[in-house]
Amino acid sequence: MENKKKIIIAIDGFSSCGKSTFAKAIAAKLGYIFIDTGAMYRAVTLYALEHGAIIDGEVNQEQLIGLLPQVNISFEFNPQRGASDIYVNGEFAEDRIRSIEVSNCVSKVSQIRQVREKLVAMQQQMGQSRGVVMDGRDIGTVVFPDAELKLFMTADAKVRAERRYAELTAKGDAVTFEEILENVISRDEADVNRAISPLRRADDAIELDNSYMSVEEQMAWFMERYEQIVG
Repeated sequence: MENKKKIIIAIDGFSSCGKSTFAKAIAAKLGYIFIDTGAMYRAVTLYALEHGAIIDGEVNQEQLIGLLPQVNISFEFNPQRGASDIYVNGEFAEDRIRSIEVSNCVSKVSQIRQVREKLVAMQQQMGQSRGVVMDGRDIGTVVFPDAELKLFMTADAKVRAERRYAELTAKGDAVTFEEILENVISRDEADVNRAISPLRRADDAIELDNSYMSVEEQMAWFMERYEQIVG
């Protein structure tokens, strides 16, 4: 891939579509940097939970906004996972940001304008040199509207809930499928209807419904479109 021009690949879509997994695989294949923007919003949510700005699922916006200057987010490549781990103020947070408590609050946190402004600025700085794969909810519409390749991922809500349920139970989390399905549906509604940067497909994004596609099929689908752009 050394002779190919470096581009920005923006991947947006609904929760639990496998955006991050797919983005990581693309980055590894192309030798690009992967930036998990969803993890960044989860990191802010985790920090707010641990510092009293979220209690019983209710977000104290003023308190959370006051905490933002204290939040430093970084990624470090983990050779054992073949992917980047997220750190909050230098502390490993990869496992803690995936909890159901964080999942239930992250949509509320991501609706706060000051949170989005802080993280969008960080994401744009990370992507300045191009050669990056970034996934999230508003990458192709807000963070990198000029990205050369934009994907919009979707999948059936029940299929997504099954994937998330399998992921969490494999880690030993005590959750029910019904709880996960409810979370997936409520997050979809919150993401689509939020006032600031709602989830929507960019006009020039290519849709990928991966409900019944294997990882290999998705990658073959992607490489066809990538080659059309970089030549």
